[in-house]
Amino acid sequence: MLKTPVCRVRASGRPVLYATAGLVLAALLVAAAVAGGCVWNGTPYPLVDPDAVAQRLKDRSDGVYNGFDLPAKYRADSGGIDTGACYYRGLKSLAHIDESRSDVRSFGLDWSVPNVPEATARDAQQRVRQRLVKQGWELTHEGDRAGATFRELGFRFEDPEGGDQVDVQWNDSTATLFISVYAPCGQVPDEFVEYGWSEADWHPKEQPPAS
Repeated sequence: MLKTPVCRVRASGRPVLYATAGLVLAALLVAAAVAGGCVWNGTPYPLVDPDAVAQRLKDRSDGVYNGFDLPAKYRADSGGIDTGACYYRGLKSLAHIDESRSDVRSFGLDWSVPNVPEATARDAQQRVRQRLVKQGWELTHEGDRAGATFRELGFRFEDPEGGDQVDVQWNDSTATLFISVYAPCGQVPDEFVEYGWSEADWHPKEQPPAS
């Protein structure tokens, strides 16, 4: 009489244990599949609006150019936004070595200011450096170098929030300020066509004369 209830309890408990074990196993399989997908594909690239990125880079270029506060005779040349290659992430990159993704692009706007003497370039760069520091950007590269036959000035700052970069260079062989404003890789819409892209062109805005 005493054994029967015990047997019944054990027998009735097995389905519960099996069900619990099944749920745990299913959860583990789902977690493994999700983790496997992340490992295989890597961290997803953020979705971006190319026109919005272009406007942001042009605004940043306007800020750098105005920040230089150059005398009016030193005018910036116009520039255009180019897209760059971005590659597969995670283990999937091993199956696509050196193969760029057609749906993911980086963006860069290059422009320059020619015929700038060293002292003027140095002062202009210092003003932009101070401005970027105040905005919370981080210095990632120091480009000032000098040798027996050359002198170079420059730096690279990065926006810690979004990863945009501003790179400024000058050398005494060209006496030109070279500026690159860069946005990191992002996934673009299927309808994006980079060739003939109307938002790609940048022209320096008129700035007040330096005091």
